[in-house]
Amino acid sequence: MPFLKKYKMQKSIKYIVLLLICSAFTTMSYYPIDGYLHTGIKRLKYLELVKSGELKSTTVIPPGAQKSYMDIELNLISKKEDSTAAFLSVDEQFQKDINALFRGLDKSYSIAVLDISDIDSVRYAKRNETAGYQPGSVGKLAVMVALFTQLKKIYPDSFEKRLELLRSKSVKSGYWGLTDTHTIPIFNLETNKLLKRQVIASDVFTLFEWADHMLSVSNNGAASIVWREALLMAAFGESYPTLSQEEADTYFTTTPKKELTDLANDVVNLPLRELGITTDEWRLGSFFTSGANRYVGDKGGSIGSPLGLMKFLIQLEQGKVVDQESSLEMKRLMYMTDRRIRYAQSPALKPAAVYFKSGSLYKCDRSTGEACGKYMGNVTNYMNSVAIVEHPDNCKYIVVLMTNVLRKNSATDHLTLASSIDKIIKR
Repeated sequence: MPFLKKYKMQKSIKYIVLLLICSAFTTMSYYPIDGYLHTGIKRLKYLELVKSGELKSTTVIPPGAQKSYMDIELNLISKKEDSTAAFLSVDEQFQKDINALFRGLDKSYSIAVLDISDIDSVRYAKRNETAGYQPGSVGKLAVMVALFTQLKKIYPDSFEKRLELLRSKSVKSGYWGLTDTHTIPIFNLETNKLLKRQVIASDVFTLFEWADHMLSVSNNGAASIVWREALLMAAFGESYPTLSQEEADTYFTTTPKKELTDLANDVVNLPLRELGITTDEWRLGSFFTSGANRYVGDKGGSIGSPLGLMKFLIQLEQGKVVDQESSLEMKRLMYMTDRRIRYAQSPALKPAAVYFKSGSLYKCDRSTGEACGKYMGNVTNYMNSVAIVEHPDNCKYIVVLMTNVLRKNSATDHLTLASSIDKIIKR
């Protein structure tokens, strides 16, 4: 057998074996399995025990969801000095191909797509990219940015100290974490038992674990708590690491609500302005739970656009969101998805690593007898997906898809579009 033919065969066999190993491996969540020591997130210890065979699970995850912690990288570091605008010049043919996908679909479909497979020749396409939507849980990415922004202010010269604070600082839910139906995974290290339930007022987790709950299962209570802690970091600065629960409670009960509202708004929105994202392109105006409204009011409303979120994701890949180390850590957190849904559920993306956040918000008016239900609002029906997709063959791209299709669950359309976009980019 010729050497080249034999080499190719051996390489193919190794690849098949690798795929079989990946497909046989079962866990409950998608995250680098080796992330427990780095983060202290206890559910990751559960994943380690599943991988070793000490615990059993029945959920199979796709190969693309099994990256190692150190395998995750930023794709545009070499283009760090380039402006965001340099990536947003429309490629004529790519634009035609993307436009064709939306024939017959609702006019509300808005998208921004950036192919970064070849970073020296990127391709960009858009549709209604400046349209504003209620971002829903996609807004939790802004809370994540707020957290890392404030961590840098406390420890400007040491990323390791920031990580240690995330691992060691434990905070209590209180009213802030209540009123959300999303469950969170709770792993008991002593009993090796995994429990999923709603957040209760007495829950105590580390900052890293609350951030994980906010992004991996999109828990609204966790998002309010992380935002609260970023607010406290802004208020107390270098004193925050030793701030007691009693001192925090006193601060919220004695500080005027308007003052708290203004500071909370600045904490999540000013970092976006520093990235050149305008207030009409992406902003948050209210917390994610009504429990937070005991202390903090709403201001300005929340809005997101494909263009605003694309600006964020480009700069994340450039390492420019807070700083390079923070950008990488935030990208890792976006890999922590409990399960792939909507856009990310596309079968075409199974081999790919997907850094993902979805968000939805719907409103019903049943006074006229018109049918209306979950994710099928007849007043508003927002469904949003943001994703960084990385295939093993170096096909890499960024997508922001936002819709407001009334009286229809658009999840299947998002999935179908994901497959079609993937096919176009792979041509």
